Amino acid sequence: MRFQCIPIDPETADRFRRTGVDDGGNPIQHRVVDAPGAPCRQCLRDAEVGEEMLLLSWHLPRPLGIYWTPSPIFLHAKPCAAFQEPDAIAPIVRTRLVSVRAYDREGMCLYDLGDVSEGTVVDGLLARALADERTDFVNVHTARPGCLLCQAELIP
Repeated sequence: MRFQCIPIDPETADRFRRTGVDDGGNPIQHRVVDAPGAPCRQCLRDAEVGEEMLLLSWHLPRPLGIYWTPSPIFLHAKPCAAFQEPDAIAPIVRTRLVSVRAYDREGMCLYDLGDVSEGTVVDGLLARALADERTDFVNVHTARPGCLLCQAELIP
């Protein structure tokens, strides 16, 4: 089973950097990282101390409908390379407690496939969700604040 952790699309990331306004119409906040814990949603790695990050609200592209939600996210202030490693759990997932949320083609949450896990051992939960024939995609969130880290889906 091949899968991909999918970051924010480059056009959306570039729009945030260019306009300075998030999807909620708020001014984007600039933060210089002074401690670990600012996960970039484009390169899907944690920022280094001293890097400038943007903090903003992103209106998630999926799921739409009842389960749609905006998410606060961090994004490198300077362009970074989008994560593109097939069959690899994104580095920002590995370093925190995460919530795995599977959705079907209609954007309905598959409650029986959702669970919480340390990112270091999330492989089994993610594989179980992606292997289920009902699953169209999986969103991986931080378990405590609930911010989206990345989306995961099977590679056709």
